[in-house]
Amino acid sequence: MNGEAATADDVREVLARNAELGPYFTVVTDPAESADPTWRPLPEHDPGHLGGLVDAYAGRLGTADRRVAASILFQGLASRLWSPAVAAAARGIVPDLSSLHWRWAPGAPVALWLADPRGWRADAPAALVHRAVVDGQLRPLRKTLLAVVKLADGLLWGNAASALVGTAHAGGRRPELAAPIRALTEDLLTREPLRGTGAFTRDGFARRSCCLYYKVPPGGEMCGDCALLPR
Repeated sequence: MNGEAATADDVREVLARNAELGPYFTVVTDPAESADPTWRPLPEHDPGHLGGLVDAYAGRLGTADRRVAASILFQGLASRLWSPAVAAAARGIVPDLSSLHWRWAPGAPVALWLADPRGWRADAPAALVHRAVVDGQLRPLRKTLLAVVKLADGLLWGNAASALVGTAHAGGRRPELAAPIRALTEDLLTREPLRGTGAFTRDGFARRSCCLYYKVPPGGEMCGDCALLPR
């Protein structure tokens, strides 16, 4: 059934299985984490806090360009959001991310904690994943980030699409997940605001924008799906 409520145990179990795929897929659900004051609700609504992280990340990258740091930070957060949601959906459970929290400092991995594990059972999960990740997380995060630094929507949603395809590659290494993740990814890429951000070619996914990583010193490096690469 699509949209039937999943139990908290269902959500905890699928997220625990996700953790076997690697750190990008990991979301902790231990209620004891509530004692840690460093967790912050996600999406992040405080431009001051996010701006401080952008500046710290720029320093770690060795760039004075806040746009570069903000772009790459957004793409990294998109990857962290897509990965557990898509992998769980491929197993028939879409987690509700409304109680998601994050903890991050430059140089450390982004940690995620779901304070109130809820979700839905779904055999056609794209709409639910889109609502949880795009509407519930990425759109508000974009709004906060744009209060810090101006970035084009084509760039930001191109980053989100690239992160989604990266999730599909990583999660699809598990044979039992490859087909459902591929189908889900292709469906999500037809939905706004991801529609038109790129396309699959014989050489893989090619986006229609650039994340600006090539501006990170010493410069010149481009991602494999970059629009600036000759094809």
